Amino acid sequence: MRIELSIITALLVAGAATAQEKTISFPSAVSFETGDTWTYEGRKYRLFGVQACLRNTIYRAPDGAEADCGLQSIGSLAALFSTGSIGCQPVGTAKDEAAFVVCAAQVGGATIDVGTALISSGAAFAATFPSGAPVSAAYAVAETTARENGSGLWTGRFTHPVSALLGEQ
Repeated sequence: MRIELSIITALLVAGAATAQEKTISFPSAVSFETGDTWTYEGRKYRLFGVQACLRNTIYRAPDGAEADCGLQSIGSLAALFSTGSIGCQPVGTAKDEAAFVVCAAQVGGATIDVGTALISSGAAFAATFPSGAPVSAAYAVAETTARENGSGLWTGRFTHPVSALLGEQ
């Protein structure tokens, strides 16, 4: 875990040094693949440290209604993109060549971290390393708070995407 966190820290520091040059602004008209991944001008982007609900998994609302959990996450990401200007800074590359990005949105005169907004509202989750350690401690805290407050998806029942991806179903 210490090695994984050191690598991430080094990656973030290196990325921050050139962040001003590499900030990418996105319009609201991007193509959403998941609640944490989209394409724009032929390139795939993924929120660093964020795990959306998986497509084709079931979310059961408190009233028993069922919906596609992944589509719920996509709707929340799309809503953020529609409310203001999104600017992202690349921090690395995923195995599938998607650019990992950390993003901020201008909403109502305030700048918010997109990952924190999605996770704290219960629309997405804190990503983890295969060991189960969180990629971002701040995102893990945001997820715990959302779960304890019953925010967003936490009002119903679903298979946690991190558990599903780690094979802990």
